[in-house]
Amino acid sequence: MQEIDKDKQHLIVDRLGRRFRNLRLSLTAACNYACTYCVPDGKRLQAAAYELSGEEIVRATRLLIDTAGIDKVRITGGEPLLSPKFPETLQGIMDLGLSDVSLTTNAQLLPRYAEAIIESGMRRINVSLDTLDRERFREIARSGDLNTVLHGIELMQAGGLAVKINMVPMKHVNDDQILPLLEYSLERNIELRFIELMNMGHLQASPSYGREFFSMEEILDRIASRYAFCRTDAPFDSTAVRYDIAGSGVFGVIANESEPFCRNCTRLRLSSNGAIYGCLSSARSSNIRDLLALPDDEAKAALQEVLLGALADKQDENFQGEVTVMKFIGG
Repeated sequence: MQEIDKDKQHLIVDRLGRRFRNLRLSLTAACNYACTYCVPDGKRLQAAAYELSGEEIVRATRLLIDTAGIDKVRITGGEPLLSPKFPETLQGIMDLGLSDVSLTTNAQLLPRYAEAIIESGMRRINVSLDTLDRERFREIARSGDLNTVLHGIELMQAGGLAVKINMVPMKHVNDDQILPLLEYSLERNIELRFIELMNMGHLQASPSYGREFFSMEEILDRIASRYAFCRTDAPFDSTAVRYDIAGSGVFGVIANESEPFCRNCTRLRLSSNGAIYGCLSSARSSNIRDLLALPDDEAKAALQEVLLGALADKQDENFQGEVTVMKFIGG
């Protein structure tokens, strides 16, 4: 296991008391889906030019742990399981001694990597799934196979991992799947997270955003037609508002429009080609590829300046939207 610098007296904190604790780490911008809310033309996203190697990603993560105090990492993409460097990077990140390492995936390749994920010691995983209807699944994702996703979820649970499902409800597209997906999740002790459609990428300039946006209030009204629930506690920097269905389980709503969480955001993103992003509402970034070639002391000093700029990019109150596509910067 690599040694982590425990001396963190110089953590970077802004005037709202925010600092970076959670790193979203994109292994590749490539994706084997072309979801309607992510790309406008049905073309699958490709790997970025000059993506970092697995060794560079692990070193960057270690430097961010030492410099920013990162203690949680979410491995993302694009679709991280598409990256040939996934196995080596997974093990390298797991060896850093973090308090929490998780993975977000569309699960198409989970059966292939299930054994490696389980044996790595990872304890939880997030699966993106917007419908249990097979035809609708293909319409939204424009690729993939629903049975493969469901099988991947079963493998993760059989291996002892906690599973969360991320669903993006869209009006007149898949809002009728809110209750079926919730029932599926409750029956399997899975926490379902409803994510409000984000005003990003091609949707920011499209009337389809207004037509398809399905709010937290509408989500809760739909659930209330079948279940009684109450709001429950969530970690202070959680993106999700959590609800308890007595005797059945919990669900969450990531309400970036209805109930913004910007004031408590501790997230930092590292893209697959080395760009640091402090906020989804800002397209500004700083590439740290070159500093990864420096000795540790020099690299940390340079990284401090990058992180100060990234933290200054965070919004005070509300998510403003941006033309940036989340798949490029780690969802």
